[in-house]
Amino acid sequence: MKKIFIILITLFFNSFLFAEQTIEQIIKERQSIFSKNYKTAKRVSSLASNGDLENAKKLIIEMSENYKKLINLFPENTQEGFETEALPAIWKNKGEFKLLMTKASTDLIKLTSVIDNSDNMKTILSKHMWGSCKACHTKFRADH
Repeated sequence: MKKIFIILITLFFNSFLFAEQTIEQIIKERQSIFSKNYKTAKRVSSLASNGDLENAKKLIIEMSENYKKLINLFPENTQEGFETEALPAIWKNKGEFKLLMTKASTDLIKLTSVIDNSDNMKTILSKHMWGSCKACHTKFRADH
């Protein structure tokens, strides 16, 4: 009986530790993707301003795919911990958050088709790329 009790306690604590690790991994993954998208957006701005639109488009598509991944990286059990800057508003307004992630992805794809004909690179990047970042940060990210 004592052995069974020890085994059950061990299994319980191991499952708890793995659950915590999973939460940490999810939070770290979404932080990494957001950070990467920010760095990539800065690179896109630089490339586009210098006329290297083909390389800018490759990075824009990569960012678009990242936003699709982010939609699934906010399960209920990841609201706190591991230095997350995500506000509770994400979970209270899950549908709106998912729509913003989808819109950001879609806007970036639109950017790849309109960037070639732009006379004002700053305006087009603001509309199709930076505007999406701002819309989400305003409502769903803690100030830092």
